[in-house]
Amino acid sequence: MALRFEILGRFNRARAARFTLPHFVCQTPLFMPVGTQGTIKGLTTSQLEDIGCQIILGNTYHLALRPTSELIDELGGLHKFMNWPRALLTDSGGFQMVSLLHLADITEKGVTFQSPVDGKPMLLTPEESIQIQNRIGADIIMALDDVVKTTITGPRIEEAMYRTLRWIDRCIAAHKKPHVQNLFGIVQGGLDPVLRDICVKGLVERNLPGYAIGGLAGGEDKDSFWRVVAQCTASLPEDKPRYVMGVGYPLDIVVCSALGADMYDCVYPTRTARFGTALVPEGVLKLKHKAMADDTRPVDLTCECMVCKNYSRAYIHILVTKDAMGSQLLSYHNLFYMMKLSRDLHSSIVEGRFPEFVCSFLQKMFPEGDVPQWVCNAMEVAGIDISSCCTPLPSS
Repeated sequence: MALRFEILGRFNRARAARFTLPHFVCQTPLFMPVGTQGTIKGLTTSQLEDIGCQIILGNTYHLALRPTSELIDELGGLHKFMNWPRALLTDSGGFQMVSLLHLADITEKGVTFQSPVDGKPMLLTPEESIQIQNRIGADIIMALDDVVKTTITGPRIEEAMYRTLRWIDRCIAAHKKPHVQNLFGIVQGGLDPVLRDICVKGLVERNLPGYAIGGLAGGEDKDSFWRVVAQCTASLPEDKPRYVMGVGYPLDIVVCSALGADMYDCVYPTRTARFGTALVPEGVLKLKHKAMADDTRPVDLTCECMVCKNYSRAYIHILVTKDAMGSQLLSYHNLFYMMKLSRDLHSSIVEGRFPEFVCSFLQKMFPEGDVPQWVCNAMEVAGIDISSCCTPLPSS
């Protein structure tokens, strides 16, 4: 195992930890921006260091196609290739194939898909996914799992969960660098608590360095979403990191952290920036809106980032979607916001003021007290009293 996970503080289920990886000592909870092709669109690695980014996620599928894992390996691994001194995580490639490609066919052998290069059928097996990730050289690598949308029901969910457990053994056997790369397993099972439970138990028996909760953030209702997270975090080992895949909305990250999750990734903060939307404590600010044309205020008056210190909403309004600079500035701001959110979660848990932090976060986002019911339900399970920032429901 090539990691150390030391819990520094708790509040009920929430935890803040020091998370030591081969390339960096991280603090959790943490958000990982997605750098598909070894780059966060529009930002340099030194800018990402400046804003406090700790782990970047790379997409195995995209990197294997271009520039190829063999070339990355020859050039000294992805850290060196992209000039990133801190930690990296690579996904297994399975999700991209199922989401991006028509005609992906999943069998016991692996995932068969049409090559986007020449249209020929190609097979990605658990062994091949691990070999590619071993060559890329990230600090954390993900097992190939059988990916199914949570909105699907029936026997396919059960089949995928059991196959994910069979494939984890093939991934473990194929993993040649356990001393420098940490293989995480992925909990599947859709929205079925029984299947999720079987999958958690099976993965925990394999004693992996860390565990991810997969198959969420794919269109399921929020009440189902938080209940799956709560169920999995309650059964996963206390002394190992827990990663909720594909989660990037600030509200979801606060809720999942309250329920005991540690790590998150999503394209949302950078993708939404390219559409001219900024993340702010009140929620979002749409810079394309014509009301922004003569607004001389910064994007967020409370933000300390380089963008908010130097540029007005009016200036970004002119650039947004017209000039690459607009999406670069908003990407910088949005990731700064996410890194600050991660630091605030960590310090509020360590300093014993997590409930106050959650209430203050919710008050800014829902000043009328209209906190969504799913958030209220989740916070009740997390043991956090948010009554001060919720409008009481009218008694029937």
